[in-house]
Amino acid sequence: MANRQKLIATTVMEGMGRRMDIVTTRFGTLSVRDEDKLVFAGGLIGFDHCRQWVVLADSQNPALGWLQSLDQGEIALGIVSPRRFVPDYQLRVDRQALSSLQLQSDRDAQVVVVVSRQPNGLTLNLQAPLVINVELRRGCQVVAKDSLSLQHPLYSGTVPLRQSA
Repeated sequence: MANRQKLIATTVMEGMGRRMDIVTTRFGTLSVRDEDKLVFAGGLIGFDHCRQWVVLADSQNPALGWLQSLDQGEIALGIVSPRRFVPDYQLRVDRQALSSLQLQSDRDAQVVVVVSRQPNGLTLNLQAPLVINVELRRGCQVVAKDSLSLQHPLYSGTVPLRQSA
């Protein structure tokens, strides 16, 4: 734990809300307002200890976003809208899996998938997407009822990438 980066540098009151400065390995120091935080109460698969996140835009690729952990600054996951790359993508899950999001309608949900780098290129995890209630700033990772790809190819060949956290 002594080698772990201190994440929360300061928490201050600003206007009507609080903001927290965190140190990340990919983006440097970020100032995050409370209203920008996403809470994944159950964590994510493989990152169950990370409950607070923020979504950041990628300045070089408008199709890509970054889900940056506020609990561990060295963790950032590339995310995209699955329908941008797989137009016929359909997600079927048990309603119970989404109960923590308190969705009024399916249209209130934003679905994104994690992008991974594999030896043959980039892939999308279509089997276990992230579902977010943007209004309430809550999210959860779900497992699709249908058998979908864990490593759906996005690009083949070598794609130059910046180093990821």
